[in-house]
Amino acid sequence: MSEIILVHGSCHGAWCWRDVIPELKALGHDVTAIDLPSHGEDTTPIETVTLDLYAEAIVKAIKGKAVLVGHSMGGYPITAAAELAPEKVERLIYLCAYVPREGMGLADMRRAAPRQPLLEAVVVDEARISFTVNPAMAVEKFYHDVAPETAAWAISNLCPQAILPQETVLELRHSPSIARNYIRCLYDGAIPKEFQFTMTEGWPDGTVVDMPTSHSPFFSDPKGVAAHIHSFTKG
Repeated sequence: MSEIILVHGSCHGAWCWRDVIPELKALGHDVTAIDLPSHGEDTTPIETVTLDLYAEAIVKAIKGKAVLVGHSMGGYPITAAAELAPEKVERLIYLCAYVPREGMGLADMRRAAPRQPLLEAVVVDEARISFTVNPAMAVEKFYHDVAPETAAWAISNLCPQAILPQETVLELRHSPSIARNYIRCLYDGAIPKEFQFTMTEGWPDGTVVDMPTSHSPFFSDPKGVAAHIHSFTKG
């Protein structure tokens, strides 16, 4: 089976994978969920966080050669890790995530989408170093199909998100040659589903699957997420 590294999205941490980890382990995989710098239990000062730091943290977590799974914003860090150490990356799996484009940072990608549903929930700090998500809108944007007690727990764990990594353009030299897959979420309240279709346009048959979930299928259907990841690792 595969070594799998799970990478969270904006304002989240390794904690968001709590229900997926046991499902993947039950399928025989070696699974690690990490906190990116300044997220979760990581104490890196947020003003020092860069996309390079994200990539280095992921590569450091790899023991051999790994499948990298990135949720939402995590699509950029997993791709950056593949650029940093392509010999350590077996496959990239994007879970309703941004797939980097040449010459575009994540913020550029967000602006290129036909809609920006998350924008109204974003609260930027005065220094413009980070942003948070308005807790009153988090269910609508992230967790509308998640059990209320789980959604409340998740909201209590949300943290500020560094802006600089999302404004950083990633040069794509090695990652385009690495196997990749995408899990599109059809009722996503953060990344428009039509933009997920745009990002996967032209991908080969069998590399993309759809889930009838919100932006957080790791809570609403962890077994389904694990099953898709498992299926991809066999491809």
